[in-house]
Amino acid sequence: MNITFRQLRVFTEIAKVGSMSQAASNLHLTPPAISMQIKELESQVGLRLFDRHGRQLSLSTAGEYFLVHARRLLAQLTETDNAMARLKRLEYGTLTIGMVSTAKYFVPRLLARFHAEHAGVEVKLRVVDNREQLVSLMEGGEVDLSVMGRPPKEVLSHAEAFAPHPLVFVCPPSHPLLAAGRPAVTNLEGYPLIVREPGSGTRSAMEAFFAERRFAPRIAMEMSSNETIKQAVMAGMGLSFLSLHTIGLELRTGLLHVLEVEGSPVMRIWHIVRLQSKVLSPAAEAFRYFIIEHGEGYLREQDTPFLMGRTPAT
Repeated sequence: MNITFRQLRVFTEIAKVGSMSQAASNLHLTPPAISMQIKELESQVGLRLFDRHGRQLSLSTAGEYFLVHARRLLAQLTETDNAMARLKRLEYGTLTIGMVSTAKYFVPRLLARFHAEHAGVEVKLRVVDNREQLVSLMEGGEVDLSVMGRPPKEVLSHAEAFAPHPLVFVCPPSHPLLAAGRPAVTNLEGYPLIVREPGSGTRSAMEAFFAERRFAPRIAMEMSSNETIKQAVMAGMGLSFLSLHTIGLELRTGLLHVLEVEGSPVMRIWHIVRLQSKVLSPAAEAFRYFIIEHGEGYLREQDTPFLMGRTPAT
């Protein structure tokens, strides 16, 4: 049904006063406008909502049932208006954000922008190595919101996508495969890979990439730290597969290069996640809106130059 809140307000006012003319006066509308709203409403419902007794109106049986639901809908609208008003006047509160380690390279900057608009909000960060640990924090009620790639299936949660997440192959600046331009996956054969530990989102994306191409890479080392992996690649110990968001500084300084393997970058999605059972505080609700509105634009600004093969302006 294509029912408007204005029609619901008109309906409930007539139900209260029993007169179209009195309802028109109370709502500062003309009687014809009131009559038109009710006719449209009854047409949408497909039932007569009022019994007419001259100029007086009383609710029909259908009208009595409809009134219950109309009041609920109007109450929900009022609650929504109040929530938005609280967000506009947000001055204080505590916000705890959980994130996988890959997200620590951009979430603090977004939080800094958020804090500039909501200086009274106290922000706490919980950074973990992989998604399993983050899910555990969510289950324990230790975080308000979580930033992660794959929404958890282990718990009932509500996930909202807010930005693309490119993952790329990286190598030291002198690596011979750079001369190949866009090497095929089979060109990686024989080269050692330094990879994230099982259970991490990056590792899962890499394994899916190779499985689709029926290629078995030579895994030389597994590490749970993006920083340690980057140091190992820079030292010439092997190639790696990492989030583009983790290597911005190294790409700018030329310490690492993106190896444009055919089929890459692998695009995943960042999500802001909360438990379905969790009622968000005004501070958490404000950050949720903020990251959905600004997250994609900020990350696109950071990522696009590297994906186009050039260094961003500083």
